[in-house]
Amino acid sequence: MPCFLVIVILFFPRLALALMWLFSNYLGRAYQGILIPLLGFFFLPLTTIVYAWEVNSGMPTTGINLLWLLIAVVIDLGGLGGGARRKAKS
Repeated sequence: MPCFLVIVILFFPRLALALMWLFSNYLGRAYQGILIPLLGFFFLPLTTIVYAWEVNSGMPTTGINLLWLLIAVVIDLGGLGGGARRKAKS
């Protein structure tokens, strides 16, 4: 079951963020206010989830945890850049 949850989060991070916002206070404990999670929903959803996971787990944002955060940023930016590249070809 945990593997299925990870797959759902990777394929549908915005859905996961919306469900986390509606049914838990997971994002509220990681972020103070609504602005950052809302911006994260539109621009970097996976990064928002990874950062919330690190904060809620009590992990510092250094070392391997920073690497996980950077990987999430690269995945998010890759999805944004891929759409722009496809649009430029046509």
